[in-house]
Amino acid sequence: MSEDKNTLPETARGGPIARFMALPTDSVAKTLFVAVTLCLVASMIVSAAAVALRPTQEINALKDKQINILQVAGIYDPEKDVLDSFAAFEPHVLELSTGAFTQEFDAASFDDRAAADDPATSIALEDDPAGIVRQGKYVTVYLLRDDAGEIDKLIMPLHGYGLWSTLYGFIALEENGNDIFGLQFYDHAETPGLGAEVDNPRWKALWNGKRLSDEDGTLQISVTKAAPAAGKDYHIDALAGATLTTNGVHNLVRFWMGEAGYGPFLDTLKAGDVQ
Repeated sequence: MSEDKNTLPETARGGPIARFMALPTDSVAKTLFVAVTLCLVASMIVSAAAVALRPTQEINALKDKQINILQVAGIYDPEKDVLDSFAAFEPHVLELSTGAFTQEFDAASFDDRAAADDPATSIALEDDPAGIVRQGKYVTVYLLRDDAGEIDKLIMPLHGYGLWSTLYGFIALEENGNDIFGLQFYDHAETPGLGAEVDNPRWKALWNGKRLSDEDGTLQISVTKAAPAAGKDYHIDALAGATLTTNGVHNLVRFWMGEAGYGPFLDTLKAGDVQ
């Protein structure tokens, strides 16, 4: 008695699996199957690795940011623990429009970049020389005090568009809020050997000792090929062969140091109202 065809295993009935297995190894169907399977497995491995490494990446990013703050303030020592050295700074969340510190946010965890993207904590810019589109209403500034407890330096974040990317960095000012101690960028994608020369120690050293504003309080700082009429005390030489990056740095520094940026805060500082 012959066996009912419907009761046979799928492979014996010539089903789709059996037909697929019977195909030549180099067939289009099998080649596509292997390629898709490998892509799926690889994407799963990459995704799992990204999730597992995210905490480490975030810690490293924070450490790099802290190192840059230490460097721009002139107190970085590679022989010392970064966290221990960074403890010397006093972080405050600053409300830009009033120039006053706010207690609305925790300064230790406040995310400046996220705040700048959130409509609740940022504004869309109509006059936007720095090319940032939206500006956060609040930013984190860092005070460094001397042994007597007086303000020694102020470290303030700034950012703006260059040629290819947004440059994120910090500017360090002396206690008078006018003399520049240093400028340093920690995140950008400018052209290596040209715009990326913003990282060149020799160019960064040009900022030390420059002034933001003249005796009348007029903002004079410039990053240009030719020195302005105000004089060399307010001028940093342009980057050779990187006109657009230079223009970007010029615009972002003047934007953040002006009334739309830290102007109200610096006025408060000069009036002696920042303790």
